[in-house]
Amino acid sequence: MFIISLDYQVPLEEVNRFIPEHIDYLNEQYDLGHFQLSGRKNPRTGGVILATLKDRKVLEEILTQDPFHRENIATYQVTEITPTKASKELAFLL
Repeated sequence: MFIISLDYQVPLEEVNRFIPEHIDYLNEQYDLGHFQLSGRKNPRTGGVILATLKDRKVLEEILTQDPFHRENIATYQVTEITPTKASKELAFLL
């Protein structure tokens, strides 16, 4: 499992231009079962994605498909985690 932290590199006006395309990208990854959670940072300096892929190389390839990556809107920090405890509602992530 991976936590991906995105940090915007451009003004929010530029980010906003690509939000609809970014949401389409996220929806596709949710439909494929790759992403389980995502959202904006507060303050709005980027976002976070929780991905349940097992292979980092596959994840990195998927991230290159994000319009935020293609347009150099955000940088990505990928952290791999091994979940060992979860609430009942999130036990499927273990």
